[in-house]
Amino acid sequence: MFRRLVSGELFILKWRLSQSSKCQRLLSCNSVIGPDRGQDLSREERTVPTERTCSSNSQVPSRPEKQKRVCKVILDHFDQQYGQELGPLWPSARAVLLNPGGWQYGVMLNRFTDVSDVKRRLQGQGFISLLPHTDLPLISSLPQPPPTSPTQPPPTSPTQPPPTSPTQPHPTSPTQPHPTSPTQPSSIPLPGPPLPPSLQCFIHPSPVRYPGPPHRRGQLKPYFLLNAASLLPVLALGVEEGDRVLDLCSAPGGKALAILQTADPALLCCNEMDPHRRDWLAKTLESFIPQSLSSTVTVSNQDGRIFGQSEAGTYDKVLLDAPCSNDRSWLFSSGPGGEQRGAVRLRERARLPTLQTQLLRSALAAVRPGGVVVYSTCTLSRSENQEVVEAVLNTCPGVELQDLEEELALPLQEHFTFTPLGHTPSLGLLVVPQQGQTWGPMFLSRIKRIH
Repeated sequence: MFRRLVSGELFILKWRLSQSSKCQRLLSCNSVIGPDRGQDLSREERTVPTERTCSSNSQVPSRPEKQKRVCKVILDHFDQQYGQELGPLWPSARAVLLNPGGWQYGVMLNRFTDVSDVKRRLQGQGFISLLPHTDLPLISSLPQPPPTSPTQPPPTSPTQPPPTSPTQPHPTSPTQPHPTSPTQPSSIPLPGPPLPPSLQCFIHPSPVRYPGPPHRRGQLKPYFLLNAASLLPVLALGVEEGDRVLDLCSAPGGKALAILQTADPALLCCNEMDPHRRDWLAKTLESFIPQSLSSTVTVSNQDGRIFGQSEAGTYDKVLLDAPCSNDRSWLFSSGPGGEQRGAVRLRERARLPTLQTQLLRSALAAVRPGGVVVYSTCTLSRSENQEVVEAVLNTCPGVELQDLEEELALPLQEHFTFTPLGHTPSLGLLVVPQQGQTWGPMFLSRIKRIH
């Protein structure tokens, strides 16, 4: 066909291909690269350049990333704001954020499939367990968990929805079906009894990249790559057997998967309002959880601000990983129109605390008396973190802030850099990325509803 083109037509074809390439580069600034690469980036990292594809038996050492332009208007704003808010911690945090090639990644194992080979490879390559108490026997040596006693059925609620598949909408959401994924959980058999609930995450002291899990038809993916700090809100949530749990802003689904590693809830409602991100969430769940959880895990697409009215007092635990100004990705709002896009984002940033406050109030109304809400973001911004929590505490009666220092900060200070927030009692924990501990940014706060 190319031989039949005259020179003018060939020039036009080359020009169109070049424009198509430019469009793809622009799109990559706001999306993940490929369906199988998307799972390995948490909400806060979905625009970071990914490593080259490699076999599942190898690791990818740290290497210089393809240079990506930094958005100067964003960086100048961060320098001014975080220089004041973080003081001496900001220069080192700034250096980490500007060097994606030096970022570390955690490998969260999936207890619903055989992870014995993956675990051996990780340990052989120098990965260590983030949580020492999770060094459990491999799947092949575990007995089948005893069945639930007929006289003690799992907890139910008058408002519990009828069983649905992990990719079907929650009953309160529109009923349009989700597009069929190449991997349907109903066709994926378990290789054996799953591990008992226990979160297993492996990290490396150096910025070593472990390859993303390959997609294999009919098999669940054995692990999920993520920023290890994104597990802290899940640990703070403390999900127990039989809990009814709401993940209010769930996409892309890493924290929902982590919840299912920690316990067997009676219900996990994963909500995501944006249709595109909801589809991404559903496909993530299909890739990691078995059909046996189809009556436990549901996907909803409601506006998170209405849950406090539509499902008041329904849940035992609510996780609100709120929309925020994404520090890691916003720094790289470059390319054609990058400075203008950065200016638009800074205007949006000023409006985010209002939305976050509304979502947190809704989450507290959706949880039952005695239940807890964990609020988290992936930004260092005080106005989106401490000030949102403080505003809600001052305007919502019957709620109580819970301290996380002894429960999380002290046991995990070997791996994360927690910074004092200058408030007594502390309004939450803030993880600041530093050299050798590049996890974060991550803010989390836990609030208990008293009545």
